[in-house]
Amino acid sequence: MKQDIVVIGGYGHVGGDISKQLGAKFPGKVYAAGRSLERAKQFAMQTGGQVKPMAFDLNNWKQDIAFERVKLVVMCMDQTDDAFVQACLRSGTHYVDISAYGPFLTSVERHGEAAAQAKATAVLSVGLAPGVTNLLARKAQQELDQLDSVDIAIMLGLGDQHGKAAIEWTVDSIGSAFSIVENGGVAQTVSFSGGKRTDFGKELGSRMAYRFPFSDQQSLPRTLNVPTVSTRLCFDSGAVTRLVAWIRATGLFRLLRIKWIRSAAVSSFGMMRFGSDGYAVKVDGWGMKHGAKKHVQYLVDGSHEAAATAKVATAVAAAVYEGGLPGGVFHTEQLFELVKSGKEGSIALQAAAGIMKRPQVIEGLRYDSWE
Repeated sequence: MKQDIVVIGGYGHVGGDISKQLGAKFPGKVYAAGRSLERAKQFAMQTGGQVKPMAFDLNNWKQDIAFERVKLVVMCMDQTDDAFVQACLRSGTHYVDISAYGPFLTSVERHGEAAAQAKATAVLSVGLAPGVTNLLARKAQQELDQLDSVDIAIMLGLGDQHGKAAIEWTVDSIGSAFSIVENGGVAQTVSFSGGKRTDFGKELGSRMAYRFPFSDQQSLPRTLNVPTVSTRLCFDSGAVTRLVAWIRATGLFRLLRIKWIRSAAVSSFGMMRFGSDGYAVKVDGWGMKHGAKKHVQYLVDGSHEAAATAKVATAVAAAVYEGGLPGGVFHTEQLFELVKSGKEGSIALQAAAGIMKRPQVIEGLRYDSWE
């Protein structure tokens, strides 16, 4: 009988939080999986038996996983090959993915019919960005009669502790080329170009943010049918944001292709501890309501970006595990919506399609909106 939850990358920076939170909800059914069984065992011991250890190698997954026992896989590692996802879905195993690499997520979308036939639910764009950003874009669409464009901005605190994988992805993405959708057509851009000032509310003020290859700007035009979507990134330190933009503009980012320079850059980002541990995600939506132009704004902020990603992923994973959602491949905003949880500024996740046993409250994320 399928009842196990396997969190791949389950003892890492974000995956560890997801494993612990799911272990508290479903004790004894969660496995923290990774290449090092010893690290998995050490991690599992810290949970008092709520989480179990598991050896798992994405390069050798056919020998490492028994799909007949696994009800849900939560993927916390980047992939470029979707063979493992296909195997999950064909076996009727639900799948949740927190990664942000657009081309990979697009390839997974193609398996929606196979997932539906096997009654497996796959949820992509799970976490803070993508994830909360997608859900806020959905709120903008619900508020307006017609949503014409969405601007997304993410601010990360340099005083926070970020996982090595996240830092490596950020460093590797400086100056990278990627596609965006503008006025219904596909255009090319590069990261840390196209600076735009974003209002993050009264407490945080406005910041200059730059284009960055988060996958929400590639999926939202398809899932919400929005003609123009852009996602930008900044840090709580304006000086560091400007420095990275300058490195991109001068072409110095090409030096990051040299192995030792890349390693030094990753280490430097990892050791930074000035600034705050806060984060913020802001979504601006422009469109029409009652025949007039209207601008809506949504903000979610809090402390510790990785912990926030884990909380959102746990809420999604718990909803999928408890059942009632349709089979197929979906992005978060196609299945869920954010609602106020009853507490001041708090939010909860509830189903926009299918049936959930109960809304999943997400603690520690503050929500605000204004026009």
